Amino acid sequence: MKYSIKHYTKYPTKKKNPLILGTMILTITGFISRFIGFFYRIFLSRIFGAEGMGLYQLTSPVLALTFSVTVSGMQTAISKFVASETSNRDYNTSFRKLLVGFFIAMSLSLGCTVWIYLFSDWIASRMLFEPRTAPLLRIISLSIPMATIHSCINGYFYGIRNTAVPALTQLAEQLIRVGSVYLIYAYNIQRGYTPTISFAVVGLIIGEAASMLVSLTAIYCRFYSLTKSHTLLSKLQQPFGIYLQDARQLLSLAVPLSLNRTLINFLQSIEAICIPQYLQLYGYDNAKALSVYGVLTGMALPLILFPSAITNSISVLLLPLVSEAESTNNQAAIRRAVQKSIRYCFLLGFLCTAAFLLLGRWAGNLLYDSSLAGSFIITLSFICPFLYIASTLNSILNGLGKTLQTFAFSMISLLLRLLFVIFAIPLYGIQGYLWGLLASQLLQTLLCVFAVRKYLK
Repeated sequence: MKYSIKHYTKYPTKKKNPLILGTMILTITGFISRFIGFFYRIFLSRIFGAEGMGLYQLTSPVLALTFSVTVSGMQTAISKFVASETSNRDYNTSFRKLLVGFFIAMSLSLGCTVWIYLFSDWIASRMLFEPRTAPLLRIISLSIPMATIHSCINGYFYGIRNTAVPALTQLAEQLIRVGSVYLIYAYNIQRGYTPTISFAVVGLIIGEAASMLVSLTAIYCRFYSLTKSHTLLSKLQQPFGIYLQDARQLLSLAVPLSLNRTLINFLQSIEAICIPQYLQLYGYDNAKALSVYGVLTGMALPLILFPSAITNSISVLLLPLVSEAESTNNQAAIRRAVQKSIRYCFLLGFLCTAAFLLLGRWAGNLLYDSSLAGSFIITLSFICPFLYIASTLNSILNGLGKTLQTFAFSMISLLLRLLFVIFAIPLYGIQGYLWGLLASQLLQTLLCVFAVRKYLK
């Protein structure tokens, strides 16, 4: 992989819009990754069963929380400041921002790694209420620094509008993870060993390592080419006060973003942890509760969310387009974006609902060999129109600068779901949570539609 200065400093032209090209690259690789991940989950569910999937899914809140604390806000901050500096071809300042952001995020990630590894038994028993997740947490903790490295580097490449590198890291991570798990599984089966869900967690580590190596190779090539042309290395030797100033600038943007995402992920983690616990209040034993949770989150929901790859791509395009229209006060363009988003997302959602209603039970049995998964797919099919409309309208609202509103809508939706977890699951079982999913998504969609109501006239 070789990069030249010309490649990075070329300004957009009418013939070649880097925003659209970059979005297309991310969309294609995102769809391929989701496609691979979808069938990977089918493989895991068939090998490790519903209870194994439940254990695996219980570790997700820990990863999500550590990502939001360590690097989620810093990745965006690096991207923003690198973009502003690169437009002036001030490459040494851009690289300095990357180095400072990387140091801050890496310090946090190493702290989280040590804490999770040393206190995995306490986290598993007191926070996740499932002691069997302790060894999984110890393995997963090792992936946090690697995820931090490639996230910071991806933020840099997003800033210089080179989406090929983040897309390649995403694809490499998915392919290597799936391939490594399959090879480990085949090796152990050949030797007569019983496969455990730990194999999937080891595969996650290997995938993160592959993604990290790809991003490190890309940033080395970038650094090498700029050093040859711009004596970058000597210009990075600045007084310590300059680096402190960079740290303050990055943290001024990263901290609010991280706090918002941490709060949302914290509520989502509480929700994920509480579902198996409240299923036991309904009357299930621990194994049954984990199995039902695994079928819902590891089998039914991934299938329901699979078509959202299309709406996610639309959302990526909408945010900058709406931002530009807002800056030029082009109300007609915003109105068209809102109306077309609602119209086409409703149509897509209606078609998906019809497909899942007709084929949901058949898909559950065929893909997962689970009639329960089929039942969940049928019930959740009604969420599709609201899910797709809300995702695109959230992007439009962010483009209009109403990020506080979208954060509030997400919080309200999550709190409503938590109420269903606490009060409906003990009375109605998992069906109570499915009703909560439908109600919360409907509420979030209505709030988004209300927020853009002036563009519907």
